[in-house]
Amino acid sequence: MSLLASLTNSSSALNAFDRAVIVTQNNVANASTPGYAAQRLIMNALPFDPAAGVDGGVQAGDVQSSRNEFAEAAVDRAQTSLGTATQQSASLTAVQSALNLSASNGIPATLGALFQSFSAWSQDPASEPNQQAVMTSAQAVADSFHTTVTNLQQVQQDTERQIGQAVDQINADAQQLASYNAQIRNGDRGDAALDAKIHNTLENLGQIVNFTAATQADGTITVLVAGQTPLVVADHTYPVTARIADPASLPAGNPGVPPSASILDGSGRDVTTQVSGGSLGALLQTHNQVLASLLGDASQPGALNQLAQTFADRVNQLLMAGNVSDGPPPVAGVALFSYDTSNATNAASTLALAPGVTADQLAAIDPGPPYVSNGTAVKLAALANPQDPADEISNSSYVEFFGNLAAGVGRQLSAATDQQSIQQQVLTQAQSLRQQISGVSLDEQAAWLVEYQRAYQANAQLFAVLNSLTQTAVNMLQPGA
Repeated sequence: MSLLASLTNSSSALNAFDRAVIVTQNNVANASTPGYAAQRLIMNALPFDPAAGVDGGVQAGDVQSSRNEFAEAAVDRAQTSLGTATQQSASLTAVQSALNLSASNGIPATLGALFQSFSAWSQDPASEPNQQAVMTSAQAVADSFHTTVTNLQQVQQDTERQIGQAVDQINADAQQLASYNAQIRNGDRGDAALDAKIHNTLENLGQIVNFTAATQADGTITVLVAGQTPLVVADHTYPVTARIADPASLPAGNPGVPPSASILDGSGRDVTTQVSGGSLGALLQTHNQVLASLLGDASQPGALNQLAQTFADRVNQLLMAGNVSDGPPPVAGVALFSYDTSNATNAASTLALAPGVTADQLAAIDPGPPYVSNGTAVKLAALANPQDPADEISNSSYVEFFGNLAAGVGRQLSAATDQQSIQQQVLTQAQSLRQQISGVSLDEQAAWLVEYQRAYQANAQLFAVLNSLTQTAVNMLQPGA
């Protein structure tokens, strides 16, 4: 091997180890940078065949990232599941609070007070104070339904606002990823800082919506919502939009029902069913399922409206079947409650005392047979603990029916809270595994740094010796030397 070839090989090795030291130092400097994956310079051994004039040596290769896409995908999935559970917990807490289950002016409390007033009235049907107490309690029941509906509508409006914010954030993240893809196409594919930004953005996106991401041959990231709907392809985005609107076709008799929330893709196609995870998936579930089951939608009146209508109809039926007095002629009873009969989803919000009804129009007499002077009042008082199926709703008393609604929300809330705790542990484990695979180990980097520095120093000494030998050889060839 010639001295010149040896100098060349030594110089190439010095350059390789110098670059390796720089990469290691960069790892150490970014050890705490979120999303950063450790890198290492690949050393390529050159072929050695003296007979063929191939002198061997070492040459700097590509910088290789330790990022593991399987570990990244596991973290993204865990973020999505945690985002779902966290938002469900927050939303269901708001729904549960809106139901006013234990409040003195809540539906259970006011219904109980009305049943007590019926009981007191049945003991002295002619008592004006007892009659007026029934009217006052009945008004309190109507007010409690109004308050509960208003509270739930406020939760509904807050949910719609949050859905819009989630969609805006999805589109902002998509735009950011498209800009990163553009940088990759412009030659920044191996930029570790850019790689960290991409995966941080994906992790943030995972908190909001379920998606899949795939790295293409050119290094760009393609993102699909639910693995189906394009969101980011190369440097192009396909923004999603939120629509809060009445269904296109409404069943007869249900005009103006509470609107549904839907998500549209870049071409305007409804992809709501694909959005099942992240905070957006939880918000859609709260809006279109939990709140709709209470307030109603195009396909159902809503349990709260069902309760208001069934209760009002039964009370009115009993009173209108009774008599206020025996006459002659007998004076028939009148309805106590009224509500909007044109829209089943408005029953609870429009429940009120019947127009013009007064306390002295309350019918206590059951004309029978058998005739009972306080029979209607007794039947009304019995609504508290019904024995007749006609006095029940879904095989429950009116108070129990409402309690079952609240208990259903409570069970969902408990499950979401438990799931939130579980998914937090899953995310922590996924992040820990990712750190073990792709993170920067300062001990490992220190070992590499010492290795590269010693190799550099050894090659520097060899280079110095070769340089001295070369200079000696040159001097020997000079005339008169």
